[in-house]
Amino acid sequence: MRSSRLISLIAVSTLALCAKLAVAAPITIEDGQHTVHLPQAPQRVVVLEFSFLDSLAAVGVTPVGAADDGDANRVLPRVRQAIGQWQSVGLRAQPSIEQIARLKPDLIIADLNRHQALYSDLASLAPTLLLPSRGEDYEGSLKSAELIGQALGKSEAMAARIAQNRRSLADIAGQVPAGTKVLFGVAREDSFSVHGPHSYAGSVLKAIGLQVPAVRSNAAPTELVSLEQLLALDPAWLLVGHYRHPSLVDTWSQQPLWQVLGAVRNHQVAEVDGDTWARNRGVMASEQIAEDALAILKGGKAAMTP
Repeated sequence: MRSSRLISLIAVSTLALCAKLAVAAPITIEDGQHTVHLPQAPQRVVVLEFSFLDSLAAVGVTPVGAADDGDANRVLPRVRQAIGQWQSVGLRAQPSIEQIARLKPDLIIADLNRHQALYSDLASLAPTLLLPSRGEDYEGSLKSAELIGQALGKSEAMAARIAQNRRSLADIAGQVPAGTKVLFGVAREDSFSVHGPHSYAGSVLKAIGLQVPAVRSNAAPTELVSLEQLLALDPAWLLVGHYRHPSLVDTWSQQPLWQVLGAVRNHQVAEVDGDTWARNRGVMASEQIAEDALAILKGGKAAMTP
């Protein structure tokens, strides 16, 4: 009896020690710019882009701080629900170094395009990953998510979540009319920018089997277009994210040329959430975009009235 109890105690102690050592194991990450060394899985994470919030939510990690433009409602609702509360550290374009410092982070995840000039300041506070969130397409965002999972000590959990994501998009691809020509764009007061096949939203639409037209062969991921250029693209479905009302699309909708668009004639112009489709990226964002597209193409959302 005593020997059995002793063996059990030793086994429990060994497991506890192994678990402690696993938590304390150092982590080394190559982010493409720097080699980042973490003494152990971080506990106080600050993120400076919405897509990084998405990655944390995918594996159930709540950051202590996030650059959220002072408006948490811009973050995907399912991401907010998954991670709960965080402290704002200001604008994504210009986060507050002072507010970040007060949070005493042990990992900062920053955007390569927005924050490279701030790298020295950020790295003086905590190990800092620079990942290319802005301009990233669907596959690129999953690669960044994998690196974030590694940095958090949650590689296996992230791999499982990404596999689930791919299954979800494949399921939706089996339900949409393959090859349908769909174009998403963002409307501001005086501009309309289309998100082509190499944009984030465009690449998600392609991943579910839709055709996304490009303004030209060497077009940037997002391009400002005129109404005449939009006519030349001639999508079967036009999905519009309004950043503000009234927008340029509201103005176009009053012009005779707007009525020439096939999508308008066929009542296949629909409004989508601009924050979700243009500002958010990541595992959960791709699922939301794909689900929205499926609902629209199957008639689950009311089309805009031109």
